[in-house]
Parts: sequence; structure tokens; C-alpha cells
Amino acid sequence: MLNLQAENLKTKNIIHGFLGRVGGTSKGIYASLNCGPGSKDVPVDIQENRRRAVKTLRGDSRGVLVTCYQIHSNIAVMVDAPWSITRSPKADAMVTDRRGIMLGILTADCAPVLLADHDAQIIGAAHAGWSGALGGIIESVVTAMTELGARRECISAAIGPCIGQMAYEVGPEFEKRFCSAVPSYSRFFKPSKQADHWQFALQNFVTEQLKTAKIGNIESLSPCTYSCESDFFSYRRATHRSEPDYGRQLSAITL
Repeated sequence: MLNLQAENLKTKNIIHGFLGRVGGTSKGIYASLNCGPGSKDVPVDIQENRRRAVKTLRGDSRGVLVTCYQIHSNIAVMVDAPWSITRSPKADAMVTDRRGIMLGILTADCAPVLLADHDAQIIGAAHAGWSGALGGIIESVVTAMTELGARRECISAAIGPCIGQMAYEVGPEFEKRFCSAVPSYSRFFKPSKQADHWQFALQNFVTEQLKTAKIGNIESLSPCTYSCESDFFSYRRATHRSEPDYGRQLSAITL
């Protein structure tokens, strides 16, 4: 099972990982470690995949995984007790200082961001698609961590695999939306081969948002979810193939 880790989050008190699509029980377009309850996959398979994911990350099945009903927002929530999948709050980031609670982010091209203040023992996780990143999800999760007692200068952040710039072609209205907000955001776009289209650097943009939030210790993992089909699910790849749905990989962090 693929389990990528960031060097800046590795300590004896924090467990984290960016998982891929290999090692689960799901079939067909969901093969095989689909952890997304928002998909139309068999619920029993999703539950088993999530159990396997927790075991892979922790080495046992004792951790309690929580994920949000992700809506591409800038909403971050505090987790002081686990919830069931059916009671997941609508949000795109979580923070906690409670041991045994595993914060999970589900993605299929968007950027998963895991954060930790190692000294304060406070962790966070965010789902950063273009909309959430532009709307402020990174600042929201960092602010929520500081409200628990973390210090910005002590927070380490890692950006997991997401869609790469070469695979992320967008139209003129997309580019205009970013550059109208902040003209200097033009540096995250380069012209595409198709006229009046652009290629967007999501990972670089999320990195910029972390820097703006005064996070100094930032690490990015480079695999492109669109291009690495055997390792990752991809919403855009599924769309290009006219597939009816797609799986989601899990990234998670726990104390």
C-alpha cells in the first residue's frame, strides 16, 4: 500500500501519511483503496478500506478516523470527539489536540494539506481545491490551530499529491477570477497549447497560501494524481473518460 510521508511531519508523537489507491477491496472504477463515502461505491468496501487505511498508518486499528463532508469551503472545525460518517460536518478542514483522533482528508486531484505544531501537540488537516484555496481554507485551518494554542512560527505543513500543472488546463474565466482577486496570481498560470487556455499550478498556489499564513516549514510531495493512474484516483481523469464516478484517496494525521 502506498504511504507517502513528509520529512517535516515525522516525529515520535505524530503519525501521518498520504495514501494512494492501492491495497483496498473496491472493484471497477473504484479499485481499490477508495475511502470516500461520497462516492457510489459499495459501503461495506469503503468501510473496510478506511479500516485498512487506519491500520496502515498506525500499525493497528485503534485510531478513530474522522472525515468531513467536503464542500470546497473555507470552513475549519475543531474535533474534540469522533463522529460517524453519517454525521460528518460540512467543512474542509479540521484541527484537534486529542490523541487517538485521526483527521482524514479525501482527494482526487485537490491538494491535501496536513499540519502540526510538534511542541504544542496540535494538528490540522485541510482539503484545498482551487476554490477552497482561493477562498481562504488555509488561513482558516491555521487560525483554528492557533486558537487551540499552536503558534504559526512553530507549525509545519505538508502538501500531498494533487493534480500537476501540466495536467490542469483551465479556461479564461478561471484565470480571470484569480488575477482579478490578486493580479500577481498570474504567476501561477502559464499558457496552454489550446488558445485562450491556461495551465494552473495548484500545488504552488497552496504553498503561497501557507507562506501568506506565516508558515515557514513547508514541504510538498510531487506526484501528479492525474498522471499517476496506477497510484492515485483523479476526478479530472475520470471526467475525461466519461466515467460515472471516481474514488478518493485518504491523507491523514493523528497524535
